[in-house]
Amino acid sequence: MVGWESELRIRFKPGSCWLEEDDTDIPNRRILITGATGLLGRAVYKEFKANHWHAVGCGFTRARPRFEQVNLLDVAAVHNLIQDFQPHVIVHCAAERRPDVVDSQPDAASQLNVAASGNIAKEAADVGAFLIYISTDYVFDGTNPPYKENDAPNPLNLYGKTKLEGEKAVLKNSEGAAVLRVPILYGEVESLEESAVTVMFDKVQFSNKSANMDHWQQRFPTYVKDVASICRQLAEKRMQDPSIKGTFHWSGNEQMTKYEMACAMADAFNLPSSHLRPITDSPVVGALRPRNAQLDCSRLQMLGIGQQTPFRIGIKESLWPFLTDKRWRQTVFH
Repeated sequence: MVGWESELRIRFKPGSCWLEEDDTDIPNRRILITGATGLLGRAVYKEFKANHWHAVGCGFTRARPRFEQVNLLDVAAVHNLIQDFQPHVIVHCAAERRPDVVDSQPDAASQLNVAASGNIAKEAADVGAFLIYISTDYVFDGTNPPYKENDAPNPLNLYGKTKLEGEKAVLKNSEGAAVLRVPILYGEVESLEESAVTVMFDKVQFSNKSANMDHWQQRFPTYVKDVASICRQLAEKRMQDPSIKGTFHWSGNEQMTKYEMACAMADAFNLPSSHLRPITDSPVVGALRPRNAQLDCSRLQMLGIGQQTPFRIGIKESLWPFLTDKRWRQTVFH
């Protein structure tokens, strides 16, 4: 195992994207990100790269050409990737995170969220890598917030159950790993459908027809750039203090229903919001959701770790490329 501060360079396979364009000064802190093509994974990759880590990302369907293409269910492929690269840190972002999809494809979701996570933890332990497993506030039932890390989980839906099983598999296979639970995420999306927050923007923009918006479930929308920063801060603290492990919570600090998020989007872009209709009944279709699974973030804050971007700022950064009113874009951003 190569030490943190060693100047030793790993020899990389010819043609591998692990070599940077200019490989004369590859940083000697190595990070592997799974799910690097996804919303959170892209942010984590950028954050570590911008802070002088040698970052390798892997994905599956969207991997080429920038990232390694790896099927995380292929045990041999995962073993080879981690053995060849010898990362100091692994951030495991890959997951099936859509509760309704997990309900319709339970076996596939369990394979990715549980089995693959346990295997990655085992491989991480073998090379002495610090693993950060991204989990969810949906491990809680939402009846008694805010939730601390040691509060008893009680997931209401299969998604929450698979992520909780994934947590257990990770901590069983890698004693020094960290679990980072986060709530609903948004950020710079490739399409509006990529986040359960940004997907509402079309309904906000097209004000010629009324739109029903959930005003029952209390959420804490969290910017992926903030979560990426938390992962990096946690990894760098761990370099100095091996006792940093176990379960952590991070979240935005603004409590909002989806209706309130939609109104905030309209406000951020000077759009009308009178067509948005708050629905205060609990949803009757789809997987059950917790009413309020607010996460207590004080454990990380006590370590001096934190970053919380105001929703109005983060959502404006995320959504302006999708504005249909191009004149507004030109006046604000040019």
